[in-house]
Amino acid sequence: MDIATGGPLISIINFKDAEELDLHSGDRVRLNCGRKKAIAIVDFAESKKALPRGKIGLFEELIKKLNVKNNDKISLKLVEKPKSIRYIRKTLDGEKLNPKEIRIIIEDIVNNRLSEAELAYFVAASYTHIMSINETVALTKAMINTGDVLKLKCRNVIDKHCIGGVAGNRTTMIIMPIIAAAGLIIPKTSSRSITSPAGTADTMEVLTNVSHSLEDIKKIIKKTNGCLVWGGSLNLAPADDKIIKVEHPLNLDARSQLLASILAKKASVSAKHVLVDIPVGKGAKIHSKKRALILKKQFELIGKKLGMQIYVVITNGSEPVGKGLGPVLEARDVLYVLKGDKRMPVDLKKKSIRLAGIMLEMGKKAKKGEGVKLAREILESGKAYDKFIEIIKAQGGKEISPDKLKLAKFKRNIKAEKRGKVMHIDNATIAKVARIAGAPADKEAGIYLYVRKNMQVKKGEVLFTIYSNSKAKLKFAVNTFKEIGGVVIKS
Repeated sequence: MDIATGGPLISIINFKDAEELDLHSGDRVRLNCGRKKAIAIVDFAESKKALPRGKIGLFEELIKKLNVKNNDKISLKLVEKPKSIRYIRKTLDGEKLNPKEIRIIIEDIVNNRLSEAELAYFVAASYTHIMSINETVALTKAMINTGDVLKLKCRNVIDKHCIGGVAGNRTTMIIMPIIAAAGLIIPKTSSRSITSPAGTADTMEVLTNVSHSLEDIKKIIKKTNGCLVWGGSLNLAPADDKIIKVEHPLNLDARSQLLASILAKKASVSAKHVLVDIPVGKGAKIHSKKRALILKKQFELIGKKLGMQIYVVITNGSEPVGKGLGPVLEARDVLYVLKGDKRMPVDLKKKSIRLAGIMLEMGKKAKKGEGVKLAREILESGKAYDKFIEIIKAQGGKEISPDKLKLAKFKRNIKAEKRGKVMHIDNATIAKVARIAGAPADKEAGIYLYVRKNMQVKKGEVLFTIYSNSKAKLKFAVNTFKEIGGVVIKS
């Protein structure tokens, strides 16, 4: 059919053939072509033009799996639906699942045996009926065991994760070299953006290659103590990426899946000490401190059951962190902080030092209460910058001046319409404007903020600049901001 599904194995037959064979949409069939075989989900073509009778249409995943070409003969036989369908139905009814049932669901997700609709039912059921701690532990273990594991011989492996929802917030790129320079092992795998102007991997990719094999990562870590790579290029807890893809359209974030997702990724890189950053505030992913405290308790409890030391920090998520929003702009911020440039965003530096200090204490490199001091010394002495460049080179990049990073060619200043105090800078709306401008697909696009919450501004003062390589996108971004706002000023 010259179409890829991105996962599920889909076959199509003419609806008249389906009637004769008593096949229904969503049924499974075993397809045989010579010695090759596969189980696929059936869908129907309503017209002879799309698919004549006696023909079967295969999507690209099936063509590759069966190694077929046009006019090959294929035999077709109805088979039972996966057992996981039965267990997903149990979750919809609010019944608890045992570890075996959860493992079978995750195995079927990883092996593309479920349609997107079936997977969506599992996600929705987990969102409506929150899993117990034991179920979440089983879910985490199933995610780990259905993927690869970065096995590192050293015991003192440390990692961090931010649950997201805050624009900018590129602390990882500053923390990672501080920790590595202190002599701890930090194998950092990060994601690309889903709803933000940039993910950590998108920003790091401005400076170096982020797609590496597990063997390459081991070599990089052995040489430098750390790395910062794109987790999507690896097979670490692969069920997580498929679940996130289904969650995204409705912005669902089932608590059990969030917990399992994060801890499975950390366990997959052999981390024994993990710092979790939960930003809280209006416009962030977590709006209330009450919910953050519930998550904190569950992270610690599940981590303990998995043999991991979890330290949860609840941080301010009421506005963006840093000045740049978009891969190049955020990379420039990171380099400013690491180089001690006076143009650095102070909030990004302060938060990075605070979190790095906690991690240095977790890793026994600093006594309790002295981690922040050590983190600041490593950063301000230039050791963190030197380590960062060492890691960039080990991953295939080279040292580059922040002033040589190219920004998008078109820009527009957004100015205050009245004098007053900045009461709120909304993460979600500012991120949306930056994405409309082209970020993160266009790494040079985004927003540069000049104001912070509680600042006094004059009428006509520049609040932020929008960058884009497309005049049409820039105009759309400006009009979107005018329509939905994002910066609240009170006279």
